[in-house]
Amino acid sequence: MKEAQPRAIQLKDYRPPDYLVETVDLVFDLREEGTRVRAALTCSLNPVARARPAALRLDGEGLAPIWLRLDGRELHADRYRIDAESLTLFEPPERFLLESEVEIAPEANTALEGLYRSGGMFCTQCEAEGFRRITWFLDRPDVMARFTTRIEADAATCPVLLSNGNPVEQGGLPEGRHYAVWDDPFPKPSYLFALVAGNLEWVEDSHTTPSGRDVRLRIYVEPENIDKCDHAMRSLKHAMRWDEARYGRAYDLDVYNIVAVNDFNMGAMENKGLNVFNAKFVLARPDTATDADFQGIEGVIAHEYFHNWTGNRITCRDWFQLSLKEGFTVFRDQEFSADMGARGVKRIDDVRLLRAHQFAEDSGPMAHPVRPQSYIEINNFYTVTVYEKGAEVVRMQANLLGPEAFRKATDLYFARHDGQAVTTDDFVQCMADASGRDLGQFKHWYDYAGTPELTVTGAHDPAAGRYTLRVRQRVPATPGQAEKPPFHVPIAVGLLGPDGADLPLRLAGEPTAVPGTRMLELREAEQAFVFEDIAAAPVPSLLRGFSAPVKVRFDYTDEDLMFLMAHDGDGFNRWDAAQALAQRVVLGRLGDGAGSRVPAGFVEACRRVLLDPQGVPALQAEILSLPGESYLGDQMAEVDVDGIHRARSEVEAAIGRALQEELRRAYATLEPDGPYRPTPEAIGRRRLRNLALGYLVAAGGDEARELCVAQYRARHNMTDVMAALALIADGDFGEREAILDDFAERWRGDPLVMDKWFGVQAVSGRPDTLERVQGLLAHPQFSIRNPNKVRALIGGFAAGNPVRFHAADGSGYAFLADRILELDPLNPQVAARLVRIMARWRRYDRRRQGLLRGQLERLVAAAGVSKDVYEIAAKSLEGGAG
Repeated sequence: MKEAQPRAIQLKDYRPPDYLVETVDLVFDLREEGTRVRAALTCSLNPVARARPAALRLDGEGLAPIWLRLDGRELHADRYRIDAESLTLFEPPERFLLESEVEIAPEANTALEGLYRSGGMFCTQCEAEGFRRITWFLDRPDVMARFTTRIEADAATCPVLLSNGNPVEQGGLPEGRHYAVWDDPFPKPSYLFALVAGNLEWVEDSHTTPSGRDVRLRIYVEPENIDKCDHAMRSLKHAMRWDEARYGRAYDLDVYNIVAVNDFNMGAMENKGLNVFNAKFVLARPDTATDADFQGIEGVIAHEYFHNWTGNRITCRDWFQLSLKEGFTVFRDQEFSADMGARGVKRIDDVRLLRAHQFAEDSGPMAHPVRPQSYIEINNFYTVTVYEKGAEVVRMQANLLGPEAFRKATDLYFARHDGQAVTTDDFVQCMADASGRDLGQFKHWYDYAGTPELTVTGAHDPAAGRYTLRVRQRVPATPGQAEKPPFHVPIAVGLLGPDGADLPLRLAGEPTAVPGTRMLELREAEQAFVFEDIAAAPVPSLLRGFSAPVKVRFDYTDEDLMFLMAHDGDGFNRWDAAQALAQRVVLGRLGDGAGSRVPAGFVEACRRVLLDPQGVPALQAEILSLPGESYLGDQMAEVDVDGIHRARSEVEAAIGRALQEELRRAYATLEPDGPYRPTPEAIGRRRLRNLALGYLVAAGGDEARELCVAQYRARHNMTDVMAALALIADGDFGEREAILDDFAERWRGDPLVMDKWFGVQAVSGRPDTLERVQGLLAHPQFSIRNPNKVRALIGGFAAGNPVRFHAADGSGYAFLADRILELDPLNPQVAARLVRIMARWRRYDRRRQGLLRGQLERLVAAAGVSKDVYEIAAKSLEGGAG
């Protein structure tokens, strides 16, 4: 074990800052080697401080000091102390001007935090605590200041100079250099600071807000990517109009700039007026980007734009409140994407991600509340719990309040807290104040980890014409939280009559029935809901639209599930019924059921969905898709990695054989009929067509293989190319190596497309996949310094290929630990995210547990391991059942 464990930061220890920073004036002298930063901070004693402190500590890491001045005078050595993480001023005045100059090395910054080089471009990433790598500062979100930034650089290599706010001045300098000055009129925390300088081109458009403000919109990219920005620009304009209409929020600066960067730890960053993006979420053409890429770009562009109000104008008081901005903004981008596309399918996509990743996190050693109580490294809490579960918590409040009251509540939130750094409690208080509802119990969703489990029973009394739903809730124990109170859970319910139609619903004691869906509110540990005037026993449709992030147990028969698949008016629950039925079929083949046939009723239900003349292709594709191997493993007490892979493959092949004619017909009918369009209808048709191709290839036979190869060679669009390539990479096609080589040769100049090539090989179920992945580490297009490459190849193998990563000999585990230790000195953030893949080691058989535990112990004991990696590995070893 490490000799000195990193110190945990506790929410209960929060104290307001002793000092505030009113203004910040920065001057960057950007150089190929050794950049200098001058900073002038106007600081004043916080009015809430009880007394002037004896010392003031400012954060700073990796800074080489050149000079320091206080109120215009050089600071003597006895007035301050500098260590590896801070600058401490002794006996600071109540109000003062602190000036400094430091030297930093962006060219050597592989962690991609603070100011770094990406290719020939200078760029920044300051969330959560990167600004302290640029200059000394009170680097915490509740210190908000006005920033003015002057950038000086070589005019030939960095013709574009960008920062936050509005441009106010630019000009030439001696020795072929030039400068630009940017002023941000809105106070912001340091994590929202941004700078970009490089040789960039841009596409430009404009937007006029309802008040008449004309906003210049620009997307900056490297010159070779200038033809891949149109979709991102359209998405930005759609998002601006949507936010004005849905939330009454208009943009507040004269310019809005986006920059695409190849080397970036996250998806994108919402810096005020200057969003820095991972290039993956900006660049798209039909021949280079898939439908999922187009949809991802639309969603992330919107997410970062929406942050202008939910994150920038109103920010979080401390990092424990991270979901205040992220959960709310994810909810907003989900709703935007649902309005732009197919709402029901978008909801399925969101819930699939939540169940596969957040539910898994909630049931393992890394479980934590939406508002955590402690952390060692804040970068480790950019999690699916904070983001996706946080969004579900906001969605539940919207469901409970209803559209009108929720809009009233968000208007109150924006008016009450504009320009402030606040908490999740402040957000919920606005919901309560605007609606008049008591949401005290609801706040348990923020304070307790774990996924609530609802056990539901139904009883019909034909003589009285009553149907009773009895609901019992339980929240499992999680690390540090054994006992938990009942949650406040909104449950959207419908009852289907014998003809498949929704019954009118009248709860006991109510005068009239309500047609369709009814929102029930569960508050007790056990609660009964009695419906009147129910003549025949109904089939309940529970948790419609996934109205709460819970697990529901109801004793459905196979016939009930097939009935819901065919008739439920809620598209999400039609899909959910199909998933539940498919899960039974696949898991039923394990153990004693290994030789059983796929039930004819299940195959017939799939046939009816495929042939439905009123069917929507996007929803049909979702209903017909089998659950993934990792999700199926989560339904088992002990994961049978090999058995799940075998059983799922057998069921897929059986469906392909049984529905071969129908699948061939669907494949032919859905053939592309014109140029590529990323419309919801066209995306749905491609999704169903490629699903049909997958089933046909699984069934075997030369004809299906020929269809697959022909689709790859047709190159109609990248969606179809990648669907075919994934099947080819996973199979025993004679053309496999030639086609993989052809793809690599064709796209070797496009890093994002090459990531797809790495990814399809990493997730292949072939026995030689690990050997293949190890070989690809030496490929000239791979770099362990690039997070996208790491996620595609190493993350793709470890997180997306259960059967090969969890090989019984432990070779996959050793491979991942080796890569983590190689990556950790370069980029601790990305390394730590890979550790999470091993966190639930207790869910496997005894042999695999021992092998996984050994690799985690190796990481914890490694010399010089970062606190990022240490925290995840140590918590994984200490955690509960997982």
